[in-house]
Amino acid sequence: MRIGKKEFDTEKHTYIMGILNVTPDSFSDGGKYNHIEGALKHAEEMIQEGADILDIGGESTRPGHIKVTDEDEIERIMPVLEGLKKEFDIPISVDTYKSKVAQAAVLAGADLINDIWGLKYDDKMADVIAKGQTACCLMHNREKAEYKNFLQNVLEDLQVSADIAGSAGIKKDKIILDPGVGFGKTYEMNLE
Repeated sequence: MRIGKKEFDTEKHTYIMGILNVTPDSFSDGGKYNHIEGALKHAEEMIQEGADILDIGGESTRPGHIKVTDEDEIERIMPVLEGLKKEFDIPISVDTYKSKVAQAAVLAGADLINDIWGLKYDDKMADVIAKGQTACCLMHNREKAEYKNFLQNVLEDLQVSADIAGSAGIKKDKIILDPGVGFGKTYEMNLE
């Protein structure tokens, strides 16, 4: 799989994605990197520690998060995305489920769009990714953690995301499917 200028051999190698949340309310880093200088420094540290790709998030998706407008999300990620593209030669992913944010990110050089709703939240998202010829990570998620057959239902939901991508013209070699650990499911369900 090619992401940006880098070839990822997913059959023979495992890769590390460094997470760079530029939000004041992130569940993983508490908003420590929502200023450009801190974000670039942290990105450099992650690259030195072995990150193969960096993922920028401009809206927290932790339980109980507050949604931000497209404009606010774009304002948060764009300086960091532009700075990373200028300073580092590493593929950059943008974590968003909004087509306007994805469009701005693709135009600014994002190499992958990481959609926590697997193209099911915004019906324009698949077209943005297809037209940009950008790789995508489509995550499994549900509004309610209710399943008749957990594993079968997750696989069916992921197939729907893959079908949406294919119908929009996103090539199979541009799609990553993510089971979405912790999103729309609990640890106990994963054991079933």
